This record gives sequence, structure tokens and C-alpha cells, in this order.
Amino acid sequence: MTISIGGDHAGFEYKEKIISLLSDLGHSVIDHGPFSEESVDYPDFVKPVAKTVTEGQADLGIVICGSGNGVAMTANKFPEIRAALCWNTELAGLARGHNNANVLAIPARFINFDVAAEMVKVFLETDFEGGRHQRRVEKISCS
Repeated sequence: MTISIGGDHAGFEYKEKIISLLSDLGHSVIDHGPFSEESVDYPDFVKPVAKTVTEGQADLGIVICGSGNGVAMTANKFPEIRAALCWNTELAGLARGHNNANVLAIPARFINFDVAAEMVKVFLETDFEGGRHQRRVEKISCS
């Protein structure tokens, strides 16, 4: 699977560790940055993640900032993106299984890395259940 990833300075450390985890799991990664802990504007790094997922260059996306809110809000401006802000594995699984989320938003300042890593694994391993959830997902976009 190809995973697109980006965020901001608050998410830099987790981003680097998640890239390593994804590589160890056999996934390809498109890293949109940032490439240091220097203060940056998250939309500059999240919009390319959303674009690569929307255009099919990546299967799923991961976005990371301090709270997870800014990156999720930015990604969700793209009509085809369903970014889910998660803080535990159950939410990550439900985001994929029930909501067909295609971007995982991680709040780096509010969860430890072990939880973030497990969320990533669950997000990637969980399939969309379809069925009754499909018609709901079809109603999400306003475009």
C-alpha cells in the first residue's frame, strides 16, 4: 500500500517514527514534510497529502499535528477526503470500518507514540464494512 504523510512541527517526531513503522510493515511512503521541528504552517504539508489520496497516487493518508484538529480540518476541505481525528485504536478502526476514512489525523501532543503506532496499524488493517454504512458515507460530501 502507498501511504501519503504530512503535518507540522508538532507532529514531526511522530511522522518520522511512523514512516519507519510503515516501511517496516512493507508499505511505500510519500513524505510531504515537514522535514524538521522548525515552526511551519500545517496546510502547506497537509494539502499535498489530501491531493495524492484524492488523485489515487496514495491509498491512504496520515496527517499529524499537535491537536490533530488543524490537519483534519485542512484535509477535509477536499470533497473526496474523509479525515478522522482519532486518539485510540477503537476510533481508528471505526473510522475505517464505518466511515471509510481515507486519512488518519493524529494529535501528537495528546497521545503517546505507542498509541499512535497502534492506531496506524489498525487504520491500515481495517476494511470498510460497506452495507448500511455505504449510504451514510455517500451522504457526507457536500459537493
